[in-house]
Amino acid sequence: MRLSVDSGTIDGDLVVPDGARGVVCFAHGSGSSRHSSRNKRVAAALRRAGFAALLFDLLTAQEELVDERTRALRFDIGLLGRRLMMVTDALASERQVRDLPVGYFGASTGAAAALVAAAERPHVKAVVSRGGRPDLAGDALGRVFAPTLLIVGALDHEVLALNREAAARIPGPTELVIVPGATHLFEEPGALDLVADVATRHFTRYV
Repeated sequence: MRLSVDSGTIDGDLVVPDGARGVVCFAHGSGSSRHSSRNKRVAAALRRAGFAALLFDLLTAQEELVDERTRALRFDIGLLGRRLMMVTDALASERQVRDLPVGYFGASTGAAAALVAAAERPHVKAVVSRGGRPDLAGDALGRVFAPTLLIVGALDHEVLALNREAAARIPGPTELVIVPGATHLFEEPGALDLVADVATRHFTRYV
């Protein structure tokens, strides 16, 4: 998929398994892209469970170059949220998935973008955050009614505290899962597999 935005184009990879039960849109985190190996592993697990997966770049190629120098756009949650909303709206034109329920999977700052978009797109059925910064969604947290799963590594102490505070502000059903022995990037053996497992169960239940 390719979308035109005000400053260029953004690209995405959509894979739809036979008999897909829903589609999960991925919002990548700080300094990452649709090529994130961690998000690809989770997307593969979701596809095995019958979900279409859409991994999309939220920044244009030129914006990514600017962000590499300034590190500013990765924290522009308003911009990232608007881009995710555009991607979500574009699904209505994709024959393979236009009638499927939608969920969001956000990582790091992408989790805040997913929550901002979920607040504005109430038809989104569920949100999953991996090592996310939901606190950066600000006032939008109070308008998120989609069932939300926050996954945080037990050793990611600062982010864990921020997730606990954010969870208390989300009015919809919210669950916090703490992965034992995991740090922010879930690089420890088995950590990302656990993320994929609990995310799949969440989307299976709600999407």
